[in-house]
Amino acid sequence: MVFDFLRGNRNEDAASATAPEAKASATGPLVAYATAGRVAWTPRDSGSLTRQGFSGNPVGFRAVKLIAEAAAALPLVLQDDCERYAQHPLLSLVTAPNAAQGKAELFEALYGHLLLSGDAYIEAVCAEAGLPVELHVLRSDRMRVIPGADGWPVAYDYMVDGRRHRFDASGPVPPVCHVRAFHPQDDHYGLSPFQAAAQAVDVHNSASRWSKGLLDNAARPSGAIVWNGADGQGTMSTEQFERLRDEMESLHQGARNAGRPMLLEGGLDWKPMGFSPSDMEFQKTKESAAREIAVAFGVPPMLLGIPGEATFANYQEAHRAFYRLTVLPLATRVTAAVGRWLSTHLGEHVELKPDLDQVPALASERDAQWARVAQADFLTAAEKRRMLGLPDIPKEDDGE
Repeated sequence: MVFDFLRGNRNEDAASATAPEAKASATGPLVAYATAGRVAWTPRDSGSLTRQGFSGNPVGFRAVKLIAEAAAALPLVLQDDCERYAQHPLLSLVTAPNAAQGKAELFEALYGHLLLSGDAYIEAVCAEAGLPVELHVLRSDRMRVIPGADGWPVAYDYMVDGRRHRFDASGPVPPVCHVRAFHPQDDHYGLSPFQAAAQAVDVHNSASRWSKGLLDNAARPSGAIVWNGADGQGTMSTEQFERLRDEMESLHQGARNAGRPMLLEGGLDWKPMGFSPSDMEFQKTKESAAREIAVAFGVPPMLLGIPGEATFANYQEAHRAFYRLTVLPLATRVTAAVGRWLSTHLGEHVELKPDLDQVPALASERDAQWARVAQADFLTAAEKRRMLGLPDIPKEDDGE
């Protein structure tokens, strides 16, 4: 029988028996009290990496957005060993996971957290029967894994402003789905691409600040004001020094003062300083750091508008490689984990995965694969379907 839990009764509010239903994320009340308080950039924690590499760096921002939006926009299919479903409660739940988000918004947030921190978490809000009726993505920087005596997670703590909500994961059906990237030195948390690209992000941000400082000083190299006082004195009084410094800051620094002639009194001489070879290379250094950030995320630099050597012959080839090498492996792994977790709630084995035949960037490859499989006369119909990722033909429909 097709599941009808989406039409069933929702959890009743324990505090009000008159309410017909009351469903909400268990962590929802905590969000309003969120506060900052993360450490500085140097420790490479996820909060600092997000601020410096995503919020404060255009290359990192675009790389994360490009991957997350492309992966979230992939059409999904649900199937088991015998059937591909056009309608199913799990598909309905994924299509409309909660009142504030659709499928694209939910998975974009999920992929975004996975790329930024190496970890992504989904909470299931369940009805009385224990079946999920809503899905919510939880912030990875607020979640803590609680390992048991044997090292496996037994709970998850969601921390906001010193308050905690614990998800008990010791039962057969975990309330939270934890998707993590591979980390060779951590048993419970994943490795973010930003951690691998942290030095490149530092270099790129420093080069941007250097450019801004250069523009603030009229886009000219710095120089020195040399004072030769009366009787060969080379030291200015405190009053003279402060006056000269104030005049330089107010009259000769900043873009609005570009080109303004400098009026020097007796004894003062301006000695310009030219660019050193290292100063002249800062733009190339910045572009090299941008390419390193793109490489860490698996995004062809051509798609991010980064100048330099052309690795791919054209934009279409780079776009196809981006989907084949970055987007599809990530989306396949995440959707498989989410589908397996939801299958545990539903009590049946189904597989959730991207529909490769509806990805425009892979249309030519899929057409060639379909034609190649169709011409393989030595394969049976069941073998051809398995090669194309399709379920087996039910016996009553196979024509035998």
